[in-house]
Amino acid sequence: MLSSPSSPDTIVAVATASGRGAIAVIRLSGPEVPRIAATLLGALPPPRLARLSRFLDAAGNSVDQGLALYFPAPASYTGEDVLELQGHGGPVIVDLLLQRLLTLGCRMAQPGEFSERAFMNGKLDVAQAEAIADLIDAGTAAAARAAVRSMQGEFSGRVNELQSQLTELRAYVEAAIDFPDEEIDFLSAPALNERLERVFAGFSSITAAGRQGALLREGLNVVIAGKPNAGKSSLMNRLVGDDVAIVTDLPGTTRDVLRQHMHLDGLPLNLVDTAGLRTGVDVVEAEGVRRARSEIARADRVLYLVDAQRLDEGIDWPAELELLPKDVPVTLVFNKIDLTGRPARIEADVVPPRVFLSARTGAGLELLRSYLKDSVGYRAGESGTLSARRRHLDALSRAEQLVRKAADALQSTRAFELFAEDLRLAQRALGEITGEFTSEDLLDEIFGSFCIGK
Repeated sequence: MLSSPSSPDTIVAVATASGRGAIAVIRLSGPEVPRIAATLLGALPPPRLARLSRFLDAAGNSVDQGLALYFPAPASYTGEDVLELQGHGGPVIVDLLLQRLLTLGCRMAQPGEFSERAFMNGKLDVAQAEAIADLIDAGTAAAARAAVRSMQGEFSGRVNELQSQLTELRAYVEAAIDFPDEEIDFLSAPALNERLERVFAGFSSITAAGRQGALLREGLNVVIAGKPNAGKSSLMNRLVGDDVAIVTDLPGTTRDVLRQHMHLDGLPLNLVDTAGLRTGVDVVEAEGVRRARSEIARADRVLYLVDAQRLDEGIDWPAELELLPKDVPVTLVFNKIDLTGRPARIEADVVPPRVFLSARTGAGLELLRSYLKDSVGYRAGESGTLSARRRHLDALSRAEQLVRKAADALQSTRAFELFAEDLRLAQRALGEITGEFTSEDLLDEIFGSFCIGK
């Protein structure tokens, strides 16, 4: 999908939602906009002034009447000549106007092509473009605020600040390469350590802000698992606050995967209730168990429920946990404490962490809610959160690891050339975030996920 900044095509798309509405906005971008605007409207509108115009067909008759706004290059969203038409939102009218624009030389825009052209023309970087999509898709006010901050360049600015600090480090160390006979001891100089400390502090700060943003955007995938009749569906209903799952005393009631989306103080939570894990069941329940294990393997956290009554029976829950994937975080939830007289409590310092509660009475539910937020470091209402994606966090992690590797190697081997090379690779990893070093396939994937007309 990628085109050059000087692409000859003039693209058009409806920028408002499909269907019947009061107003529809049609957006054009490209070098033919002035000619098309003059033909469609009778004259080219003055720059950046809303003008009431008739939208004319080939015979000079009005297709519609509305506002026209012209943004000449480069002072536009895409950096090209842009025209926006605000007309009536009837589907027939919109279709007639689109057909007229296509005959005048436009082509239909692909998803995200306006934002792609803005990126290609240097109007925004990839992280800002992704933040635009995140703002549109935001499910909470906190997620929207984080997306706005990233869209306005705060995230990119902090990444660029890290880039500048690494450039200073490279210049500092490369001076040692160029002047090996100088008496200055670069390794013991306080300036080098101070620069490294600032870099690591920058990584820590931006990663924390980005991780909060990623949680707001993607949410936490929590799978409720355990043996039959442990109370999985009851816990699901309690957390959601509605009877979304069937609850009976019969084992194996849940035979399929049940999903429910909710929020914990702004943290999106994707809850998954699963079939009880056991063997020797009929073919339908066996399929449910297979699906349960598949969901467990993809979870961000597994709440493994155990009937608290079985603690007095010498339950071998460690053996049950051995059957779960090793790389998935697991929390033991001892349910039905109302039948045992045990108090609601949480043991967060043991492995795995344990929560004692009653899904029937609700005792201990607040402890579980707080624990889920704390387990991922989520803080409701925390200022400075930035909209980030998993690829951003991965790039930050790789860049920080390269800098730490470089620092360790420098201390042990005095290999200035290797230090400088690791810093260069770290800068390249950071450049993936803003699009400085991003493959065309990734750019296609990013912009292809946008709405048409954005």
